[in-house]
Amino acid sequence: MDSRTRTYQPVAELDDDELAALDAEIAAQLDAEAQEEEDTSQWYVIHTYSGMENKVKKNIEHRAETMGMSDRIHQVVVPTVTEIEIRGGVRREVERRLFQGYVLVNMIMDEESWYVVRNTPGVTGFVGMGNKPTALSDGEVDKILKRIESDEPRLKVTFQIGEQVRIIDGPFAEFSGKVQEIDETKGKAKVMVSF
Repeated sequence: MDSRTRTYQPVAELDDDELAALDAEIAAQLDAEAQEEEDTSQWYVIHTYSGMENKVKKNIEHRAETMGMSDRIHQVVVPTVTEIEIRGGVRREVERRLFQGYVLVNMIMDEESWYVVRNTPGVTGFVGMGNKPTALSDGEVDKILKRIESDEPRLKVTFQIGEQVRIIDGPFAEFSGKVQEIDETKGKAKVMVSF
């Protein structure tokens, strides 16, 4: 037998019904894989104009509802933390944004959901490389959500150890002293007063 001549085994030919059934099975399998890949929602970071985070959150939620995208845009979060601030001797709780100018969105990314979020008034874009938004990792999301879900407000300390302060209340009112210790859990500071 010459090396240029080969013999081939006859291949069983499929009739039109068998070929159509095979095509349908392959198409169903590809659709299932695409659907599985598509249905995973992830967290994305959106850049907004500073100070408009809450307004952008409301706008995205409203647009998702009116445009029928509630099944794709699941949750919009403005990361905030509650702090205790003492001003003029008055203690009050204040809501502070963790990331000025940023909003988190849990969504299934596709062309339509991207368009709805991207064209919301106040949104300047998604955070990511080039035109493709980058999803946050599960570890990053857990860290941010744990930080904003903590029940106890933190004390915002506006002075440092070694700083000269004026006492405004108590038996040493109107005296000046130097800060020696700060206990953030109790909301107290130890001040060395000389008189």
